[in-house]
Amino acid sequence: MLTLYHWEPNANSGKPMLALKEKGVAFESHYLDLLNFDQHSPEYLKINPNGTIPALVHDDLLLIESTAIMEYVDQAFDGPQLTPSDPYERWRMRWWMKYFDYYFAPSLSMIGWSVFVGPSVRERDPDELRAKIDRIPMKERRIAWQKAIYNTFSAEELAESGRRLDLGILKIEAVLTRRPWLAGETYSLADANAYNTAYALPFSRPDSCNDEKTPHLMEWLRKIYERPATQSMASMGRTTLVSRMALLAR
Repeated sequence: MLTLYHWEPNANSGKPMLALKEKGVAFESHYLDLLNFDQHSPEYLKINPNGTIPALVHDDLLLIESTAIMEYVDQAFDGPQLTPSDPYERWRMRWWMKYFDYYFAPSLSMIGWSVFVGPSVRERDPDELRAKIDRIPMKERRIAWQKAIYNTFSAEELAESGRRLDLGILKIEAVLTRRPWLAGETYSLADANAYNTAYALPFSRPDSCNDEKTPHLMEWLRKIYERPATQSMASMGRTTLVSRMALLAR
């Protein structure tokens, strides 16, 4: 039995969702409403005591951390190979996944939490919000939620995140002028990983990511958007977040 606990098809949750769709692996979808703090409910904490999403349960195995789940899915199931056979391209794949996980995605996430996640829950009952924050098991996640809800990201933090994103956009564009996919000549986990963060760039950074300044990046996003697996993943969204993908329609 295979069950994926996830939120929207973007950022962390979207990575294993897209890997499973690309592999053609059937799975039970268990949607957790991040904005309702479902990931910190007692029921889910019995499954994943860290209270983070996504989580994949394969028979009696629990797998957490979205990028590691992607690699597990690619190796554990039949279907199209999403890891390059060439060792150098495999290294590139892992380099790009680490770049997105530790540099690019956190910068975009800070802005997203400031303009979407925080405002989405900020108007709720203050006592209810405090109680939900207090039950978050990981201290760093409590701090992130507090900053988002109470809008305490500093101007300097947000400006630095914007600077990193703009530099990253240029880096991605430069690479895609030399090869069609991030790791090389074939679509890989690196592209699936990056897409779930990067598909929002034409919406969130329109002055930096557009057809005039970054035509190769835009074409790369559109090619992934048009893949059947991506379309199937997008259909699982329940909030307005996934509507940003429609900007990639030709």
